[in-house]
Amino acid sequence: MSSYRRSNAAGATFFFTVVMHRRQRILTDDPLRVALRDAVRRVRADMPFAIDAWVLLPDHLHCIWTLPPGDADFGRRWGRIKLLVTRAVATDYERAEWRNASRIARRESTLWQRRFWEHQIRDDADYAAHMDYVHINPVKHGLVGAVAEWPHSTFHRLVRAGVYPVDWAGGDAELPEYRFDE
Repeated sequence: MSSYRRSNAAGATFFFTVVMHRRQRILTDDPLRVALRDAVRRVRADMPFAIDAWVLLPDHLHCIWTLPPGDADFGRRWGRIKLLVTRAVATDYERAEWRNASRIARRESTLWQRRFWEHQIRDDADYAAHMDYVHINPVKHGLVGAVAEWPHSTFHRLVRAGVYPVDWAGGDAELPEYRFDE
């Protein structure tokens, strides 16, 4: 069995990548997106954390969270979020033919990859680089020509807050009607 070392720095800021099982391109589907938003709200009500940045792509997401002082348990938060989303959409998204012995033994769905990637943010430059990485990702993957065109992102909240100009990384685009962070 693999042994993974996770940071246990209480109150730290973390960058995450979470991927759909078999890179299914379903994460921006309305039912899944709504279930994810609801799950995040529910988990944050019990185990608070700040969302500094977030972007949904069809087959994965990136986000940056800051945990409260004295708390380093991002793993339990992700576990609950994944579980709540899976329960909410299992009828439409579970794939029985993908449930192998390992997934059954671990009580895993066919929605999410087993693990996630995390990186503890080290300093202001690391934070800025990861914030930019999160928000440029839809352009990097060829989904849009300008960051502001992608609706599933906290970029729009950060534009309103004056952190990014609306034309950052992609021209003179306007904000789309739907925004992830509302």
